[in-house]
Amino acid sequence: MPSQRSAIAALKKLEADREALDQRQRDLEEKAAIELGQMFLGTGIETFSKKGIRKAGELLGKLGEEEGLRRLEAARPAPAREPQTSAG
Repeated sequence: MPSQRSAIAALKKLEADREALDQRQRDLEEKAAIELGQMFLGTGIETFSKKGIRKAGELLGKLGEEEGLRRLEAARPAPAREPQTSAG
């Protein structure tokens, strides 16, 4: 049967491991945010407010990639037509 001392040491190690994992998660979240930001630069979405970007992301996340893209494509304005000139 393990002694109390080894159980205490195991708990301390577990706590230290959790802290290390929490820090690793924060580091990866920061890197992921940078990657996402770089993908959006130059797309026009950088002109949205923070609230608007967050809301768009949440809504697209709920729809899923395929359905979100389908709906965005359907909502895309038609390209402007060039005026027709009559020959004559």
